[in-house]
Amino acid sequence: MSEISYLTFSSERLVEFSQRTFEYFGVPSQDARLAAEVLARSDLRGIESHGVARLHTYFDMLQLGRINPKPEIKIIRESPSTATVDGDNGLGLVVGPRANEIAMNKASQVGTGWVSVCNTNHYGIAGYYVLEALKRDLIGWAMTNSTKLVAPLWGGERMLGTNPIAIAFPGKKEPPIVIDLATSACAYGKVEMAKRKEQPVPAGWIIDQAGHVSENPLDMINGGALLPLGSFREMGGHKGYCLAAMVDILCCVLSGANWGPFAPPFALRQEIPSRSVGRGIGHFFGAMSIEAFIDLDEFKTQIDEWIAVFRGTKPQPGSPGVIVPGDPEREAEAIRSKDGIPLVLPVVEELRDISRQTGIPFE
Repeated sequence: MSEISYLTFSSERLVEFSQRTFEYFGVPSQDARLAAEVLARSDLRGIESHGVARLHTYFDMLQLGRINPKPEIKIIRESPSTATVDGDNGLGLVVGPRANEIAMNKASQVGTGWVSVCNTNHYGIAGYYVLEALKRDLIGWAMTNSTKLVAPLWGGERMLGTNPIAIAFPGKKEPPIVIDLATSACAYGKVEMAKRKEQPVPAGWIIDQAGHVSENPLDMINGGALLPLGSFREMGGHKGYCLAAMVDILCCVLSGANWGPFAPPFALRQEIPSRSVGRGIGHFFGAMSIEAFIDLDEFKTQIDEWIAVFRGTKPQPGSPGVIVPGDPEREAEAIRSKDGIPLVLPVVEELRDISRQTGIPFE
């Protein structure tokens, strides 16, 4: 295992570089800034796999014309509380926030809003969208499908994406509860990061091309697969598989996007599906007005009490004790906002490569 080296950058510096990279391909400035901020929020919250570590992939896709830099995002079906949105093959980092805003506006108007999206691309971290809902005292939901990387329970090949789910609940004096998880045993980006750091992955994360459990990230990258959340049947792998199926159907079958193994690739090295069953990948957003169900102040007060009760749980021996969903990311954001964002050298080299190709200053 090699020694891991990092360089630290301010979030604003990375936002500026990402914005100018998107603008280089004709993405309008407002959209480019939005996309850059979505990426930066991931790095700030310590989710390194979905931040600027992804920028070179967006760069590659835009360079090859596989993403539309100026999409005409439109509603193609609508009711007072629902909508289906066609993202016109735009950046998911732009399509996602626009669709999420539609869901939030509907919730503010009629109590709930539900938006399914087709013809879009990778949208960053699911948690970004529910954090936006918190700003409006809404309960937010966000889901997306992605390129096939995950084997279904007892399957030996890739059939599903990592298909994350996020939901958040506002507190009164306490910080919000923020749940953001992949329905796979881990996010693919974590396998990529392990490869960059030349580290093994935990047993139960991946299988190799022959379907055998492995701890070598290259075995998964070179034709293997991620396992569903829970990994094995006796560890609850069937539950992760079912959650991934739910996300796939809400994001894709409901919107007209490509589901399961037919989702188009996001990275250039990933396999192109044999056929298409829809348009692009899909997202699903939900927003709920708390006032439509219960008094807002009462809800927030009860959330505060819920948090206090769970924080007071007797700790398991040898553990740090019970945390509330969202604590690690919130703590990371507080530190990284002050001290900067550490990037491993392979990611820095990718950003330097973008700089060389575009002429945009990086360092």
